[in-house]
Amino acid sequence: MEHAEFKPMQSLAGRHVVIAGGTGAIGLATAARLAQLGARCALLYLPTPGQPLLSDPARLKAAEQAAALPGHGHVVVPAQITSQASLREASEEVKALLGSVHVLVNSAGYTRAVPTADLESLSDEFIDEMLQVNFRGVVATIRAFVPLLQATGDGLIVNISSIAAFTGVGSNLAYVAAKAGIDVVGDALARALAPQIRVVSVSPGVIDTGFVPGRADDFNRKASASLPLRRVGTADDVAAAVEACATTLRYTTGGRIVVDGGRHL
Repeated sequence: MEHAEFKPMQSLAGRHVVIAGGTGAIGLATAARLAQLGARCALLYLPTPGQPLLSDPARLKAAEQAAALPGHGHVVVPAQITSQASLREASEEVKALLGSVHVLVNSAGYTRAVPTADLESLSDEFIDEMLQVNFRGVVATIRAFVPLLQATGDGLIVNISSIAAFTGVGSNLAYVAAKAGIDVVGDALARALAPQIRVVSVSPGVIDTGFVPGRADDFNRKASASLPLRRVGTADDVAAAVEACATTLRYTTGGRIVVDGGRHL
């Protein structure tokens, strides 16, 4: 099977990108950057249970977001990352709509703040839920799209991880464990899927997206004061790192790119 020479590129024209969690802040910011460089994007969105497909509010919102992206030919595809059957259907729909996939960005996720010492609130059910979405769901999404990525001979998987994976400080212990697992699995896959597919983790710190429910504005203000770069991150900061993986850092596979303003230091 042929593969690329992994030289830097400035344009993504002719390349197709699938973004799990494509309607979230980081997913949408990533789509905007890659679309600006010429890529066609497929935004995977979480469908509303019990809603007809064509009138689903989640689909209508996703379609509006896709239509607002630079360029043309962007599509939206329903996918529940906790369901392998749903992901298989999504990969088949993407293949029918785009024909090929060059980049998969895993930005779907969910969390809730639980203090580290509050082990009673870290119930078995909560741990299972965190791992199901943030670990198993990512692996399942990769499994569903690997054949399309391999077929190009020049595939890229970017997993949106977290510095919590290596600092141990995050919204809750189960989330920390899930992200650590994704980093390690990403390294393993970087070797196993090479040279047809590269795999990289992008690890944000505090990002101003409202991802962690219940965190008030004063959390970001306090965090900003403690950061070497004196501000919390934005979704576009993370998207810029994904763009780099797809364009200038093409001789990179395995490991993590930290986007945290120095929070881990």
